[in-house]
Amino acid sequence: MARHAFNKILIANRGEIAVRVIRACRELGIRTVAVYSAVDRAALHVLRADEACLLHPESSSAGDTYLNIERILEVARHCGAQAIHPGYGFLSENAEFAGAAEAAGIKFIGPRAAAMELMGSKTNARRAMQSAGVPFVPGSTGAVATLDEARAVAAEIGFPVMLKAAAGGGGKGMRLVRRPAELPSAFEAARSEALRAFGDDEVYIERLLERPRHIEIQVLADEHGNCVYLGERECSVQRRHQKVIEEAPSAAVSPAMRQAMGETAVRVAQAAAYTNAGTVEFLVDAAMNFYFLEMNTRLQVEHPVTELTTGLDLVKLQIQIAAGERLPFSQADIALRGHAIECRIYAEDPENNFLPSPGVIGRLIAPAGPGIREDSGIYEGFRVPLEYDPLLSKLIAYGATRQEALERLRRAVDEYFLGGIRHNLPLFRRVLRDPAFAAAEIDTGYLDRLLQGGLSQKPDEEAELVAAIAAAIFEWQHGEEAAAGSETANPDSPWKRAARQEGMRS
Repeated sequence: MARHAFNKILIANRGEIAVRVIRACRELGIRTVAVYSAVDRAALHVLRADEACLLHPESSSAGDTYLNIERILEVARHCGAQAIHPGYGFLSENAEFAGAAEAAGIKFIGPRAAAMELMGSKTNARRAMQSAGVPFVPGSTGAVATLDEARAVAAEIGFPVMLKAAAGGGGKGMRLVRRPAELPSAFEAARSEALRAFGDDEVYIERLLERPRHIEIQVLADEHGNCVYLGERECSVQRRHQKVIEEAPSAAVSPAMRQAMGETAVRVAQAAAYTNAGTVEFLVDAAMNFYFLEMNTRLQVEHPVTELTTGLDLVKLQIQIAAGERLPFSQADIALRGHAIECRIYAEDPENNFLPSPGVIGRLIAPAGPGIREDSGIYEGFRVPLEYDPLLSKLIAYGATRQEALERLRRAVDEYFLGGIRHNLPLFRRVLRDPAFAAAEIDTGYLDRLLQGGLSQKPDEEAELVAAIAAAIFEWQHGEEAAAGSETANPDSPWKRAARQEGMRS
């Protein structure tokens, strides 16, 4: 890509994804503009960008700031940004925003508004995919407007069924219905929740797949008609339909199945006239039949595992495609290597129904070492706000095999220390040591079943681990003399006592 296709890009987001985009731009020689709310004045993406602009002098609500289309476009025009990268979340899948940017002469780094609008509606997408011959779970092609329609479809496909919001995802507006008697209340509840979450009460019905896997395909399409797939990601470890751990490739997918799913995903993208990076999501049943679920018209949270297993930089490629460049490779050039697993680190309390845990990060020790990548939006002393999604960072491990990646991730999670707030690291210690996860015996209900037994089935082992970390933190805080190399300053430090004991044993 020409280094100066864009001279300046505005990142319409915050947190770790904004930092990730800033880093890609810096490597390309492109200046960056961060936008921020009042509560994010000292956020990492603000500190890392070349320029930063306050979105609202007082308010930190998403509506006044990161969801304020007019204000973001005003900032882009004022600072001379030629393109906007939306990251994920906020306005990343908002067709109105993409269209408004285009009308303002500012390149939206993502798909065109028409493709986003088509794939943003689950019912419209299902109709389009049906015409393209893409397999999807049996159910209603469009929305069901009345309870009588819902009853008719459910009777045709058979119970149990799932009611799903047409305009969104993430578990909102979704209800499981196992028996006909449950349908009336579930139908009203799903519509009501969909309206609150997405401003649209349309719902549709699908047959329930028992214990399916959730597997997605990353696609890239340029503006010259070229489209490729970059392998799959296993996203079956979910809590209440929200992804928690992702990996690439899937241990369950054979090369033949990967090719079939990949070619289907390309067909989906082409049917939608899709450009830039996108993800086609599938449900896979016990017989390894796959069904189209939806298309996410943006960069995914879990994109690092694809980057590590393909050697490609997806953010740079997004910018390259938006600049009008052709894809620099064909499908035949793409080869997968190794295995990568990602954990989403959240400021939430696993012991209290995973409620958000805002506050100041008083101590931070980030993991490192061979095969470890951390995409982070935090630092020691950063105040985690209550106003936004509590994602702090993403911890990714890469290895030559799944076993090596898993071992490295276990070690990295044990190294990771976050003080001052509650977080979900104990959840990952539990999952990563679970024999079923180690054997890749997972489905979309795996984590909910595991959590019924609590976070840890080995409290003594967990307590020993926490004590070891606490001891290391104490020594780090109070060991300045030892760190300076003074043998006499602290002759009885725990480290020296341990060394003497080891010498006595030998």
